[in-house]
Amino acid sequence: MPVLLFDIDGTLIAAGGAGRRAVERAFARHFGPEVARRPSSLGGLRLDGLTDRLIVRLVMQGLGLPFDDGTCDRVLASYVAFLETEIHGPGYRVLPGVQEQLAALEAEGAVLGLCTGNVAAGARIKLGRGGLDRYFGFGEGDVNGFAHDGEAREHIVAAALRRASARLGRTVAPREALVIGDTPRDVEAAHAVGVPVLAVATGRFTAAELRACGADAVVESLAAPEVPALLRGAAGPAA
Repeated sequence: MPVLLFDIDGTLIAAGGAGRRAVERAFARHFGPEVARRPSSLGGLRLDGLTDRLIVRLVMQGLGLPFDDGTCDRVLASYVAFLETEIHGPGYRVLPGVQEQLAALEAEGAVLGLCTGNVAAGARIKLGRGGLDRYFGFGEGDVNGFAHDGEAREHIVAAALRRASARLGRTVAPREALVIGDTPRDVEAAHAVGVPVLAVATGRFTAAELRACGADAVVESLAAPEVPALLRGAAGPAA
């Protein structure tokens, strides 16, 4: 069975716009509500597949604000604080098949990890609302890639692979892992590192769009009957 690296938004859960609302509130806190309301701010930015740090950089650039890591860290800290409340707004749901697949994989002892553009604290909040955080560790020795690993998603994939290797005590080859995601950016980043992708059409992109961008396999949702076999179709043993 491969090392399974899951994206969060659009793949495991739909957050009902909680992340966007929390980012908007964070920008209003740090730069003022009049700045956050400018047309060049978050309103026109398509967030699917972007990392949290890259979102902050792009919004600041669009607003004509100088970017630096310290300011980014402060904005993201506020974002996480606002997300704690926004995640309980309307529209949140665990996506079809997710709970069942994760429970079955955990029972089999699969190596489960996250490969997400979220900061770690935001990921935990989003998964915790649906009770999915129990399937993914957030401490030393866990197999995750988060926004702090790099603004470009391929750095996040590479970091998750390194942590999988450290946990298993041997080098995990890219073909021994599988990224599960819902955007072309997931596909591009995983392929840049040599990791195959199972794409799910539960986000904003259709199955046809995901096939066109080169996903190795595409399903309408994780409830599709072929998913168990796809998740277990390793190129080599992971454990």
